[in-house]
Amino acid sequence: MKIVGIAACTSGIAHTYIAKEKLMKAAKELGHEIHIETQGTIGTEDELTEIDIKNADIVIVAADINVGGKERFTGKKILNIPTNIAIKSPKSIIKKIQADLGL
Repeated sequence: MKIVGIAACTSGIAHTYIAKEKLMKAAKELGHEIHIETQGTIGTEDELTEIDIKNADIVIVAADINVGGKERFTGKKILNIPTNIAIKSPKSIIKKIQADLGL
């Protein structure tokens, strides 16, 4: 499965990067490709490309604030979750997505 997403928290520091790392680690351990963009206090990092988005099976938006650029995901399945869920249960989230997509 190919996963893309955005991580962003209210302060744009800790939870943004922890959510990204937890999701990336869980996805890789489960054998999936993943690319997570962060939107934090220093701006956007690891920005998703048009090709990343086009090839994605699912978009995960782990955010506690409104994120920019969601229009890029038109036509894609999107899972919106708070960062604390991405931090606490990343494998469970990815396994549920697998089941929902029949993968």
